[in-house]
Amino acid sequence: MTGADTPSDAHGNVLEPHFDAPGDATIGSLSESAIESLVAGVDADIETSDTIEAPLENAPMAGLWALFLGLFLLMLGNGLNGTVVGIRTESEGFSVAVTGLVMAGYFAGFMLSPAAVVRMVPQVGHVRVFAGLASMASSAVLIHSVTSDPFTWTAMRFVFGFCAAGLYVVIESWLNDTATSAIRGRVLSLYMIVSMLGLGIGQLLVGVGDVEGYALFVVASVLVSMSLVPMTLAASTTPPAMTASDRTSVRELWSIAATGVLGAAMAGVVTGAVLGLSAAYATRQGLPIDRVGLFVSMPMVGAVLLQFPIGWVSDRVPRRGVILAVASTLAAACVGLALVSAESIAALGLMFLLGGTMFPLYSLALTYTLDWAPSSKTVAVSGTLIRVNGVGALVGPLLASGLMAVFGEAWLFWTGTGAASVVAAVTAWRIVTRDGVPLERQRRFVNLPGRASEFALRLAPRPRRR
Repeated sequence: MTGADTPSDAHGNVLEPHFDAPGDATIGSLSESAIESLVAGVDADIETSDTIEAPLENAPMAGLWALFLGLFLLMLGNGLNGTVVGIRTESEGFSVAVTGLVMAGYFAGFMLSPAAVVRMVPQVGHVRVFAGLASMASSAVLIHSVTSDPFTWTAMRFVFGFCAAGLYVVIESWLNDTATSAIRGRVLSLYMIVSMLGLGIGQLLVGVGDVEGYALFVVASVLVSMSLVPMTLAASTTPPAMTASDRTSVRELWSIAATGVLGAAMAGVVTGAVLGLSAAYATRQGLPIDRVGLFVSMPMVGAVLLQFPIGWVSDRVPRRGVILAVASTLAAACVGLALVSAESIAALGLMFLLGGTMFPLYSLALTYTLDWAPSSKTVAVSGTLIRVNGVGALVGPLLASGLMAVFGEAWLFWTGTGAASVVAAVTAWRIVTRDGVPLERQRRFVNLPGRASEFALRLAPRPRRR
């Protein structure tokens, strides 16, 4: 391996992992007495912070519980609605290809929403934007119960996805504006846990009512509407700062860290296919309704339990090796799901493993890209990578449903196998042919929720290298 194999920018210049050096020039321009004064001031600040910082740093955390409650209710409604729609596509007589189109509508709306919401909030206000989006999402859920037209359902999934993404953006920017630097890491971790658990529990709620009636749509609508209550009660009169970051082109990002871009795209393909079509797949396999809910919720449990250990390991060994291991495990889990019966206990364990590798793969791809990117471009790079992942999530259900229609329903998971195998193969090749980031210069793992916006990344403490 040679230095010539390292990534280059759009102009062909070789890039080294960016490492922020201390401000030596600034310090060097100060006199000795000025430096002594600065040191004395820092010592005084440290002594003061030892006595007052600890009790105060928990105060903002207490004020965030209303926001997390609103997020939890929103995710409950989202999980329940998506599962009911997936199940009902079978009873309504939709073909597999039409089901893929309906479920892809959510990801199309999700991908287009953030840019529009960022422009809306300064003009209308964050509380009104949240209220409007929550009302639209709640109404879109109810429309499913009064018509079975597939084009209408596709449009309503688009509206719901648009509103859901906008609501996440408002919540994330709200949390980002409220959280202090002392608790930002905990806030982001809790955000991921609440998101995944809310989505998974919402999927389990499909077993509490008659899926063929309208009651579950009403329950999902009520949950989305109720998310508005704690959010408005917790609202401040000052809207959180919401400014879109500059973008880095995909071509430039590819020249910086091709492995990260490919990993984010393929993780999106698998995530979109699994989240969009697993309920329809389980129903077509003949699982009872309560078992369908358990089947589709297992990936969320896996994400919550395995994301943190995988991130911990990736901070202590070369990250590309972890990406290779996670992508290979994800491919193996998909192979197992394509071969075993959906009714077996093994299928539940494999769905757990699928979620425990599918969601961390995206976080690993993001963190690896940031390993190579300059710190000044952290948010810009992440914004582009989130869009790459969103395109993959849109393609996932369309591609998988088309293959399922031609070759059989097991191709939901063969699609996942192919996407994960591409990541594993390319990563293995680049490990052999390209130099990686030295271990001591790797950034801290960014534990980002699967469908979060760039505002969630701003919640993370600055990902400094060790």
